This record gives sequence, structure tokens and C-alpha cells, in this order.
Amino acid sequence: MKHRFFALSVLAMSLSLTSCLDETPKDQIPETEIYDSANSLYVNAVASLYNYIGAHEEGEGLQGTCRGIYDYNTLTTDEAIIPIRGGNWYDGGLWENMYNHTWTATDTDLYNVWKYLYKVIVLSTKSLETIEKHKALLTEQQRVDYTAEVRAVRAMYYYYAMDMFGRIPILQSSTQKTADIRQSNRSDVFWYVVKELQDVAPLLANEHSNLQGNYYGRVTRPVAWFLLAKLSLNAEVYTDDDWTDSSRPDGKTIMFDIDGNKKNAWQTCIHYCDLITAAGYKLEADYTKNFAVHNEGSTENIFTIPLDKILYLNEFHYLFRSRHYAHGGAYSGASENGTCATLHTMAVNGFGTDTPDARLDMNFYTGKVEVDGKYVTLDDGTPLEYKPLAVEENLTASPYLETAGARMKKYEVDRTAYSDGRMPDNDIVLYRYADVLLMKSEAKVRNGESGDEEINAVRSRVGMPSLPATLDNLLNERLLELVWEGWRRQDMIRFGTYGKQYDIHTQSEADKKGYTTVFPIPEKAHELNPNLKQNPGY
Repeated sequence: MKHRFFALSVLAMSLSLTSCLDETPKDQIPETEIYDSANSLYVNAVASLYNYIGAHEEGEGLQGTCRGIYDYNTLTTDEAIIPIRGGNWYDGGLWENMYNHTWTATDTDLYNVWKYLYKVIVLSTKSLETIEKHKALLTEQQRVDYTAEVRAVRAMYYYYAMDMFGRIPILQSSTQKTADIRQSNRSDVFWYVVKELQDVAPLLANEHSNLQGNYYGRVTRPVAWFLLAKLSLNAEVYTDDDWTDSSRPDGKTIMFDIDGNKKNAWQTCIHYCDLITAAGYKLEADYTKNFAVHNEGSTENIFTIPLDKILYLNEFHYLFRSRHYAHGGAYSGASENGTCATLHTMAVNGFGTDTPDARLDMNFYTGKVEVDGKYVTLDDGTPLEYKPLAVEENLTASPYLETAGARMKKYEVDRTAYSDGRMPDNDIVLYRYADVLLMKSEAKVRNGESGDEEINAVRSRVGMPSLPATLDNLLNERLLELVWEGWRRQDMIRFGTYGKQYDIHTQSEADKKGYTTVFPIPEKAHELNPNLKQNPGY
């Protein structure tokens, strides 16, 4: 049986999610009844936070649902697109605006992402105060452990918020008045998150979070190390407080304190990658095992969202959203016939050439599709055949209205999934070791060293020939290996390709001015707190 904590904190759930900090909770169970032991304090002030990592409501969860963090980091890139398909998938221009980088500060879905991130930040802050208030219930070691875990969770959410919105507020307390909240420069948030994770990492359990047991689905020491590797790899971006001037700090001069020693950004990334290797992570011999229905035993997955259709409400929409209706029907479920790979993704995978990448067939449905040894057929009896090279932004006039685009295949289909396939048992992979190797390879290259060993370890696992670790090869390799995993926007920004023309994406006027690498501060957030200043350009 999978093990996961279920209890929700009554105090946390009663916090206002819009005005955020000013509202006084009403009709609560007395705290003395909620917090009466070390265990109840852990369950309600620490474990309850993990209920928000995954989700079933749109705009919430780090992955799994739609219109949230994953979509804004994937469907705004050269990796994937949801084309307009006749009367389907226009949705007020949402997906078209994502792909074209023409979102605005009034977009409801961006505000929902902001609310979600700050909801968990506020709840985490409240949890820290609750632990301190009731520390008499705890041993000193329990107090240290509980506090470290909550700080790590909160730092992770600040990381996502800073990555997406740039200049964001750092909350001082859960009782802080909205009128007193100010934004911090992106670089200040960056260093705050780095220090939080560095401070708490030694205090976290050095356990594999993806494995079933007491630490399953929790933020452990390797998860903190992974985040520190990501932060240092992107340090040039995150320490740049003017992202519209076409210049960035140099990673070789951005210095981190590592146990009293000074290391530049690239050396720091290598350091944390090496710690993860020393913790026992390694590549699975079979790439697909990481995404199997029962993937809890993966030696490669570092942090996952546990899914179990019996136990949890967390959902995974992406296979369901991508497959054609008939394809979903062949699995005795349904599908939405939406998301597909871009032409660029197919080109990088070598689709239609004599030497396609070995991961093409592992990650995408292309051409005719078989289920249970039979071709899936359309209503007229002809075989369903996906057309990867027929992708356009608007397919309304296309003969391939319903079949254009290669579809998501990465996760094994759970034939026993609930909710038309949206509630499978595959844990959602957030962080994994192949990414660690690619981060290390890139950091070495940027530091003037050879990253050949690491990139080719990833390639040889799937039987692909060796390549030199150049930056161009690394950007492509990250797409080949990590497609559908939510990293592409961050990668393109770091490599300087996000605001340029690519594939069928036409460079927007905003792209030309250089400000689309961060999203706007939502107008509704500004209405609630006029102290929030809009990001440049919006």
C-alpha cells in the first residue's frame, strides 16, 4: 500500500486565498484540539502541505492539471502546442496566446497560478509559526526537523514563483498586513531561496523521496540539492534584475558559499549534482521504467507526485488531453484531442529521417496507433493516423484538423485508471537523475570543461551514439530526454532562444523588447495590493 499523509490543517485552510493575510479565521476547531501531540503537529502543520504538490483543480499543483505551472512552462515553448482545432481549443485565445507570448496581466489563469503559489507560501509560513508556538509538544530534534522540512517546501514554492514572475514578495509572517507587503528584486529572492535551501538541506532526511515508506513524496535532502543545482545553473538569469537590456551577469563571477569555500555558479551546480550522485541515484537501464504505472521503485526519480486512484485526488491530465478521442476510447476511456508536439520537436527527434532518436517512439505517438494488437479506427472505419508534420497554430481549414501532431506517450497507460484516464497510478515525475547529469554536463561546458561523459551517459542509456557536449547539443538533448517534463521554458530562457522566432512561432513585439522571459504580475494581485509594481513592459 502506498503511504501518504492526508490531514488538512484547519487553520491553514481557513486563510483567505485572495486578500491573503488580513482575514481572521472564523468557526475553527480550537488549536488545543488540533495540536495536542508531536504527531498531530506534524500531520497538521507539515504533512498537510504535501496535499498541494499535486492537485485535481485547474491551475493548481506543480504538475498534473491544466492551465497551471506546467502549461505556462511547456505550451509557451518550441516543445508543444495546443492548436485551434475547428470549434475546439480556442478557449478565448488562451493557448494561442501562450504559444505566441501574447498573454496579459489580466489573464485569469496567470492569476490562478499566482494564487496557488502564494497559497502554499502563506500556509508554509503559518506552519512555521504554529510549530514555534507549540514547540513544547516537541523534542528539540523534532522542532528542528519539522521546521527544516517546512522551510524547504516554502523555498521550493518561492523558486517557482521567482522563476515565473521575477520580482515577488517575501513574506515576513502570516499576520503581515497586505499594505506592508513589498516586492523584492529577483536577485534578492534568488539569494534568499539559495540560503534557505543551503541552511535546511543538512537538516533534512537523506532519503530517496520517490520510494515508498515514511519519506515517500516528501522534500528530502536530495530534493533540496536538486533545487540548488537548478538555481545555480540558472544563476545568470535569476541574478539579472534587468532582463530587458540584453545582458546578464557572468556565471563565472557569481559566487556561492559552499561550506566556507567560494565556488562560481557552474562549480556550485557541479557540486550539488555530485552530492546527488553520491546519494545513490543512477540511470535506469530502461528509460520507460521511470514512467511506468508502478514507477515508485525507480533508481532515477528524485521527486515525484504520488498518485493512487484509490487513495488520492491528484490527477494527471496530459495523456488524456493529448490523445485523439478514438485513441482514448480504445482504452475504454476518453480523451480531449488537444496537445501535440511542435515541428521543432519532431525535427530534433529526427522524425521522418533514417536516423530518428531512440526516444521518439518512447515519448510520442506518431502515424497509425495500435491498442491490443489492433489499429485504432475513426468513426468511418479508417485507421487513426497522427500526422506529426501537419501542425499549424490554427487547423480549422486543415484536412488534418483532428489528426495533426505527434501526441504524448511518455507515461505508460494505466488500463485501470479512473476518471477517463486522468487518475492513474503512475507517479508524476518532477525531478530525476538524467536531468542531474545534463545539468552537470552543461555546467562543465559553461565553466570551460568537457561535459562529454555526462551527456553521453544519458545518450548511451537509450542506445544513441556519442556527441560532443556543446551548448547546442545540450539544448537539443534536454528536449530529447526531458520532453513532457515541464522544463523547456526555463531551458530556452537560459540558452537565449525563448524570445526568438522558432518553428511556427512568430516573434511577438513583446519578445523583441525582451520582457516575456517573465510573466506579468497579475492585475488582480495588484488590485489587492497596490504596492506590487508591474514587471517591465506589461
